Amino acid sequence: MAERLTFLFLFVLAAFPLVSTGQELYQDTKGTFRAKVLEIISEEKTILPVTETEVLVQTLSAEILDGNKKGEIITIENDFVKLSKGDEFFVNYLVTIDGQEIYSVFEPDRRQTLWIFLVIFMVVVIFFGGFQGIRSLFSLAAGFFVIIYFLLPSILRGVSPLLAGIGFSILILAFAMYLTHGFKRRTHAAFIGTVLTIIIVGILASLAVSSAKLSGFASDEAVYLNLDTRGKLNFAELLVVAIIIGALGILDDIAITQASVIETLKNNLPDIKRRKAYLEALKVGREHVGALVNTLALAYVGASLPLLLLFYGTDQTQSWSIITNREIFATEIIRTIAGSIGLILAVPITTALAVLMLIRKS
Repeated sequence: MAERLTFLFLFVLAAFPLVSTGQELYQDTKGTFRAKVLEIISEEKTILPVTETEVLVQTLSAEILDGNKKGEIITIENDFVKLSKGDEFFVNYLVTIDGQEIYSVFEPDRRQTLWIFLVIFMVVVIFFGGFQGIRSLFSLAAGFFVIIYFLLPSILRGVSPLLAGIGFSILILAFAMYLTHGFKRRTHAAFIGTVLTIIIVGILASLAVSSAKLSGFASDEAVYLNLDTRGKLNFAELLVVAIIIGALGILDDIAITQASVIETLKNNLPDIKRRKAYLEALKVGREHVGALVNTLALAYVGASLPLLLLFYGTDQTQSWSIITNREIFATEIIRTIAGSIGLILAVPITTALAVLMLIRKS
């Protein structure tokens, strides 16, 4: 652990040099290479000083598999995650100013596992969804394409995160709905209803973030990003965008469901009146909202479970009201509430639009 912290310290200094006219503390970070464990030389448990935490420390013999160090055999200490003979992992390589080479275990190579589960996911979607499943996969890929190649670069170039987030969220939504469900009236109703709901969620999230004085720096990643961009990004707006994108998929789900209910009522009861169709669809919407609100809240709780355990187990001097007042918890509470309000509003808005677009007035 000490070696890993040392490397992290040097790496941060490399990425974010101090404002100084003095000599640099190191030469260069040489890169990240893939390596394979050849032999476990030693393995023992030790107690970290100060924290009194027991960790497993391994001394490994490993072969570097790529880069300009390919074929080189190194001996490296590992206290990050337990590795076995034959495991592949990534190693960071650093050269200090006095020429000393430092190797540090970065991450296990998980790519094969990720590809296997991705393929299983695609097979399951296609098997049960058929052609509709294939279209949904294309819409999912299109959404990630928009995020990676348009949303992220736009924000880094200085575009307002809130404007870019809402604009590209609407584009992602268009891909998701029209590629998956086709150009139909129910899709038009669901799309317009979701766009209106996104705008409302954005306004509510902005008001909540401003009122609660959330800075957007609830995670270490935000701090590193702020250093990397030299404080040019508005992290409060980034938090609002994260709330919008987090609720986007569920809003899509509930909107298309409500539009489909109206379409089904129209097909089975051609003479149904608009008011009757609206009230009948709302019954389905209420049941759907109840389930999705629980899903959204529990998803955020699950993501924050280690943090909840940390505070529950170590900080018994503060009440829960004070603990939840901390930004890291307040952020998730605002995220859950804003998303849930959006879900609830999506039902009457989308249902009303679907009624107007699908059912003729008597």
